Amino acid sequence: MTSDQNDFIEQEVARRTQAALQQAMHDQAQQMQEMVAVQDVIILAVTTLAEAGDSDTCNRIPRIQHYVRALALAVRKHPRFVQELTDAQIELLFKFAPLHDIGKVGIPDRILLKPGQLTHDEFAIMKNHTTLGRDAIDHAEQALGKPLGILRVAKEMVLSHQEKWDGSGYPQGLAGEAIPLSARLMAVADVYDALISERIYKSAMPHDQAVGIIFQGRGAHFDPDLVDAFIEIQFDIQAIAQRFADSESALQKKIEYMANAIAENP
Repeated sequence: MTSDQNDFIEQEVARRTQAALQQAMHDQAQQMQEMVAVQDVIILAVTTLAEAGDSDTCNRIPRIQHYVRALALAVRKHPRFVQELTDAQIELLFKFAPLHDIGKVGIPDRILLKPGQLTHDEFAIMKNHTTLGRDAIDHAEQALGKPLGILRVAKEMVLSHQEKWDGSGYPQGLAGEAIPLSARLMAVADVYDALISERIYKSAMPHDQAVGIIFQGRGAHFDPDLVDAFIEIQFDIQAIAQRFADSESALQKKIEYMANAIAENP
């Protein structure tokens, strides 16, 4: 075999090897995209199920996601948050934000749908939604046979979004920076959306009034730096609320659904 033939064979082997590697990388990337898409669909399906029994609003999930992302982007350069709020971390916050109230699936409708104030015993049951949600993710993770690092964000947000900066929240009574950042971000987003949303037992609050209540919670309910950032981007937050506002017809159907549920679960 001549040297030219050897060179040709080596070049052909190299070409085919490179082509095979490129195809393998393409196939792997496509599989990863499909896995991510499946994850997103599962998260949306599960959270939509949870929201159906609790929220009077129809677009709450995308509103919450975009509030959290906007607030994270607003504080990412702050010295306290710069190392944690990477691009990848912010996308995880966006992805898992809908799961924060997943534990409410385990709360009886008679409590979730009660139009009036909860009794002490009813509120004690309601508070369990944080641990129920965390436990559900734990069980799913155990079924996989290995821990998944990306689920840490989800579990922290689910368990701790009702904690308060001054330590008066639940379920663990955490205070200050002992509360995971994901949960502190969610706390601001969750309360704001609850305030501006119409519920079967209350009217929607104007944006300015809701912002005022968030400010009043600075250093008590909420991380002070997150409140300052929220105030700075409040008009971006308002734009998100308007972009994903609930239509009158959809909201009316939701209220009718919940009124019927209340009648069936006195």
